[in-house]
Formats: sequence, C-alpha cells, structure tokens
Amino acid sequence: MKKKNIRNFCIIAHIDHGKTTLSDRFIQLSDMFYKITKENPEAQVLDSMDLEKERGITIKSHPIRLEFDIEGEHMIYNIIDTPGHVDFSYEVSRSLAAGEGAILLVDAVQGVEAQTVANTYLAIENDLEIIPVANKIDMQQANIPDTLDAIHELIGCKKEEVILASAKSGEGIQDILLAVKKRVPAPYGDDEEPLKALVFDSHYDTYKGVVSHIRVIDGSIRKGMKIRFMANQQDFEVMDVGVFKMGMVECDELTAGEVGYFSALIRKPEIVNVGDTVTDAKTPAIKPYPGYRKSIPMVFSGLYPINPNDYPKLRTSLEKLRLNDPSLQYEVESSDALGYGFRAGFLGLLHMEIVNERLQREYEIQLINTAPSVSYKIHLRNGDIIHVENPSKFPDPSQVKKIEEPIVDATVITPPEHIGPIMELSQMKRGQYQNMEYISTNRVMLKYQYPLSEIIVDFYDQLKSVSRGYASLDYEVSGYQEEQIVLVRILVNGSPVDALSFMCVKDQAHAKGKSIIQKLRKTIPRQMFNVALQAAIGGKVIARETIVQLRKDVIAKCYGGDITRKRKLLEKQKEGKKRMKMVGNVEIPQEAFLSVLKL
Repeated sequence: MKKKNIRNFCIIAHIDHGKTTLSDRFIQLSDMFYKITKENPEAQVLDSMDLEKERGITIKSHPIRLEFDIEGEHMIYNIIDTPGHVDFSYEVSRSLAAGEGAILLVDAVQGVEAQTVANTYLAIENDLEIIPVANKIDMQQANIPDTLDAIHELIGCKKEEVILASAKSGEGIQDILLAVKKRVPAPYGDDEEPLKALVFDSHYDTYKGVVSHIRVIDGSIRKGMKIRFMANQQDFEVMDVGVFKMGMVECDELTAGEVGYFSALIRKPEIVNVGDTVTDAKTPAIKPYPGYRKSIPMVFSGLYPINPNDYPKLRTSLEKLRLNDPSLQYEVESSDALGYGFRAGFLGLLHMEIVNERLQREYEIQLINTAPSVSYKIHLRNGDIIHVENPSKFPDPSQVKKIEEPIVDATVITPPEHIGPIMELSQMKRGQYQNMEYISTNRVMLKYQYPLSEIIVDFYDQLKSVSRGYASLDYEVSGYQEEQIVLVRILVNGSPVDALSFMCVKDQAHAKGKSIIQKLRKTIPRQMFNVALQAAIGGKVIARETIVQLRKDVIAKCYGGDITRKRKLLEKQKEGKKRMKMVGNVEIPQEAFLSVLKL
C-alpha cells in the first residue's frame, strides 16, 4: 500500500462525548466484514470488555484498520479510539505516539471540559494535526455557537474549520473522513531503512504468547525474520504479522507507516515493554525511536488474595494484565494479617477499581484491597531522602527531619452558578486557589492546587454532587510541599494490625482513626474477655473503643444458699478470664477488613 494513501490518527475527547459512537459510524461506512446490526445501531463495537459496555466508558485504547474510497482514491485509515477519563490519560499518550493526527471531539451540549483541554495539549505536544468536531448537534440542548467559541479559544482555529456532526445520526461523518484525508499528513518513513517499530501496546494470547501492537516507523516486518527488542537486546523469530480489523487478520508484511501486530512465541510477559523499539536482528537500527512519557503511579494499595493458595495465580495474572496496561506497577509485600500479596501502584482510584474487577472477572481471583495511599517524600536527619507509600515502611519518627506530600495542579470547568459550592469543597480538601477565568459565557475554568491524598478517594464524586454533574476535573502532579504527616497504627488487644495502619495529616488522624475502630467494634466477634481497639500515633493513643466480653452466668445453678459459694464461683471465673486474656489472640474475620477498607 502506498504511504500517501495511509492515515494514522486517534479520537480524543472528554468522557462521554461520543468517541466510541463515532468509531461505530466509521465502521458502518467502511468495507468491513462486520456490520453493526440495525437492531442495535449504538453498539460499542470497539469496546471489547464487558466492563466497558456495562459502564459505558472506554478503558483501553482500541486500534482498527478501515478502508474507504474517498474522492476516487482507496484510503486506509488506522484509527485508535481512546479513553476519556482522567485516570486513563496514559492510554491517550500512547495512542498519540502512534499517529500523525487527532480528531478532537467536543459535545455541543456539554461544551469544552477539563479532559478535552488536557488531551488537546497532549496532542499539540506530540505535534499532531488536530481536526476539531462539534458532536451531538442534533440534540435539542445543543449550544452550537458557544461550542464553536470554546473550540476557537482552545486551539485558535477558525470557526468555519470546525466540522458539525452527529455520531448518532451519521450527520457530518463523511465530512470528517474527507477532512482526515486532506488535513492529516501521510506517515513518514523509509521502506529501505533497517526495521524500526514502536511498541505502543501488547496483550497475552494463550496460543501465540505475547502479541505486540506496533507502529512501523522505518523498514518492514514479515513472518520468519529475526527481530530484536532494543531495550533488553533479546532476539526472537517472528511467527506471524497482521493488522487490526474486527479482529486480528494476518498479512504478508507491515511496511513503514503501517499499524499492526506481530507475535514471536514470547512466553515471558516482562520481555515486552510498551515504548520499546523493535528492530532487525541482522541489521539493527542505530538509535531507538524516542519513547513517550512513562506513567507515574499516583495511588498505592495492597492486593491480597482472600484464599492464600491463589498467590501464584495472582502473580501470573498481574504479569499478563500489565502487558496491555503498562501503567500498572507492583512489587511483592507481606502482611502479618493478610499473608503474601502485592503493593500495586495505580494512576487513580477508577484505575484501581478497574484493575480489581478485571482480576476478579478475567482471572477469577477474589481480592482484599488495603486502603489507598499516596507516596510521601521523607527527609531523614542523616540527609537521605526516601519515598514511602506503604505504612509498614514508615521510618522511626525520631529519624525524620520533614515530610513532603505530593501536590497536583487541578483544572475544574463548571457553569458559573456552581462556583460557590466547589470553592467550599476545595477549602475542605485543603485546596489552594490559583486563578479563575471565563472560557465562555456559561463556562468557568477554576485552577486549584490540591494535596493528592485529598482527591484520590471521593473528591470526584463530591465534585459531581455539588455541581449537579456539570463540573469536570483534570489534574497532574506538580511537585511536593511540606506537611505534618503521621503514621496511625490500629491496635487490636495491644497488637498492631499492619493492614489497617495508614498515613495522614495530623489534624485528620483522630477522626479517621475513630471511624476505623468504630467499624471494627461492630464487625469483630465478641470474646470471653474485653478487647481493646486503639488508634495510636507512636506511643500515644488518640482513639479507643472496647468490645465488651461475653458473660457466662456461672451462678445460675445456685438456688439460694450461702453468698460465699456464689462469690467463690465468681472469683474462679475472674481468674480464668485473666489467664485467657494473657494467652488469648483475637482473630479478625475477613468481613472486618472488607468493611473497614470500604471507608
């Protein structure tokens, strides 16, 4: 195929602005074997996971190759449908690295939102040709003039350059296809140069092993040739190559500018790294293709199998899951209460939730998650600086000089009537106001700095609640600032439970500790002796609850008689309880962990 007839581009937008529906319309207009049925015209064809269909969101980037006849020329479009949620911006950055253009989709009802702005800046940084599209123009609530103004303010294009479309009805779709042909540049690259291909994604196949998704920059790749991964210098023989249609379709070779996949019977998932460059083992390229930004985990949580025998299965599942989600990072850890597990790093709370559900559905592992935390930068008195995201690794307070917590620069876009409640919420979350600007008559952009620990758990839900669903959020980590952070240990009958310990700001320690031990008091079964539940900072107890002992009525058999007999039985019971308390261990049931960790 001639390179001048190939276009590689992705679709970027805020969540729920119609990216996947637009992909569906492209598929309907192309010459595909698969057609969306008339009974279900709004099917999310590219959303292959049940989770994506259930939630109505895109979690994974999905590549597909479509063929069109446009203005008498046969064109090949390699399209990547990307996620829109802030937690999956890493998926977007990977998609941008594999193309030359991007369709910027803006909902004409909701207008420009926070993730629209963030993804647009990502596309500009990657020097991509941007095609602006105002979607959902057929809806009664659509405000087309304001949407055109907002897009003009965002990327500086002329208003007449914005394509008016409706992915649902099909209006304007032909105009978008034509604009892609005219505006998006054909891929560069030389077929005669040594092979150089960028790995932008991968997945695990039971029969083929690791399947690498690639964009060929220079040269070509075909079945039988020896290839080399430049990051680890490992060589393999290519077993098959192909392209993405409504599934993986084998072909003879992939040449410069094309997007596709190859497999080479790679059984160890750690060999393939997203962002690596694949080259010819016989005549390798001199320099690897410049990779794109690495993901930095923001939220950390422990993953423990409920059944300890599932630990090896969990390790294998995480290795396979990391193939097509390289932003997931993990390391082995153990807990006295929960046994062996992993400390995992996620991009956000939704990302953590999705990984949990995928492990449970795709790999059938029941998990316990410890409370999510962030990574604190701790300056020790000896001059060392350490990063601690696990409460069990918190150093001795006497060795700590100062502690810094991660700070994020956040953008909140909202209608003006919700500014007051959002500012109140931000104050509760220790937010620092930066500035405010009107991006249109009915849209305001607020800039805030928040501690990351304050927004990872329920901030997004609260923001949607106080703004009646209209506000949108985007954020990125900007640095660290000093704060009084303490380690709160939860003690059950004097013994610390490491899985329930947590790090937080000193001012919030009492409230959080109190809520956890109150929950524990309701879920731990009563014993034959009093059980003390305590939250402590160092040697100081800041909150306490008691699980009252069970009592056996030892004097029930005494019908009258001398009081000394009753006293003797009660004293005997008292001695027995003392002895039991000395050797008694309190077993904490799984339900107690689950109920507390839901906090």
